[in-house]
Amino acid sequence: MSLSDPIADMLTRIRNGLRSGHEVVNVRASKICEGICRVLKDEGYITDYQRVDDAKQGLLRVHLKYGPTGEDVVTDIERISRTGCRVYKGVESLPRPLNGLGISVVSTSHGVLSDRECREKNVGGEVLCVVC
Repeated sequence: MSLSDPIADMLTRIRNGLRSGHEVVNVRASKICEGICRVLKDEGYITDYQRVDDAKQGLLRVHLKYGPTGEDVVTDIERISRTGCRVYKGVESLPRPLNGLGISVVSTSHGVLSDRECREKNVGGEVLCVVC
């Protein structure tokens, strides 16, 4: 089975895992998905992730994070740049979800970064997703 958009598949698996109350979800591994997981971990939206080798391309095991009373840490996760319509933004026009309470994940020439890191390094790029 071929997958036309692995990023949307990963975000959907994370969203469904949070709604179902799972502790761990497995996602097909790729460099861009691993970069997104790194940003989500650095910003505190997931607990951890690990790359697990299987006979094929590998898996990313994402450990989801919940609040002290069991509420979701991630309330909304949305794909912005899609396969048919790429969205590129400069550093001054990067989206600020919830006026800075959420993050935008951006693919840049410096790797996959959050919008905060993009502003520090003064780089723009393709806006992959928004997490609130």
